[in-house]
Amino acid sequence: METVPYLGHEIRRWTFGASTFLAWPEAGARLMNWHFTRQDGSVRDVVHWPELDELGPIEKVRGGNPILFPFCARVFDSGEIHFWRDQAGNRHPMPMHGFARQGLFELTDLNERGFTAVLQPTEQDRVIYPFDYEFAVTYRFGEARLACEFALTNQGTTSLPWSAGHHFYFAVPWNEGESRQDYVITLPPGKTARQTDDGNLAPGPKLPRRCPLSEPALVDTFHVDLKGNSFRFGPRDNREYVAVSLGEASPPADGSTFVTWSAAADAPYYCVEPWMGPANAPGHGHGLHHVPPGLTQHFSVEVSIG
Repeated sequence: METVPYLGHEIRRWTFGASTFLAWPEAGARLMNWHFTRQDGSVRDVVHWPELDELGPIEKVRGGNPILFPFCARVFDSGEIHFWRDQAGNRHPMPMHGFARQGLFELTDLNERGFTAVLQPTEQDRVIYPFDYEFAVTYRFGEARLACEFALTNQGTTSLPWSAGHHFYFAVPWNEGESRQDYVITLPPGKTARQTDDGNLAPGPKLPRRCPLSEPALVDTFHVDLKGNSFRFGPRDNREYVAVSLGEASPPADGSTFVTWSAAADAPYYCVEPWMGPANAPGHGHGLHHVPPGLTQHFSVEVSIG
């Protein structure tokens, strides 16, 4: 592990064999880039990070892996977006994807295998999410894999609701002259859903198990009621792949959700996002988890390449 300068800041770099990882633990616990050097000397980006001349608010950067906490995407209260209601009936604001991706984190462990960083909530964060807690993010890196674990500890006296997730911006395509239509994703058995304008869940599109990444219906789809815990995508000939696993058990925990999304058909990335539950979990309850007082809950994912 080494510290390297980046646009006026200091970030960290880990190298394991052919894999190199770049991260800024203090800024949103953000994994920024993962690239892999093939045997022929060419470099393949696994996790996309855009070329930037200056670094503005990190939550605005479409790249790396933003941390989504305490809830993913858009929440609603009685149909009104960006509000949620706790179990005591109190209403609170909540920005898109929560507040961890733009949050300040304190490094509590930095070593040759990865790091652990703990969120430092602001006063505004405590208005949005008025609980006593510790939220820690741990990354562990390897030659052809990474693992990331969230740990939420309830330091208060009331149950702690959460439904967190990841927003991996995976690089696609991987080779010159290719496009998204040259890639396919293999979906585990399950159902699909979409979010309605008032935050509820509606049935999603019917998709084949082996689906082209160019399929428009994949975008902004929740994959729910999963019978398996892993997604895999890559070129049609299977010569290379990325696999994303949600937890260690298959099928995964109730409510577990994968999201497939991209901002545009020609974007240099495709997002495969493992979440604890679909968007607006505190509104409809699907995928909403609770940490009892004094206890800790974990949420883990793994990404591997071949």
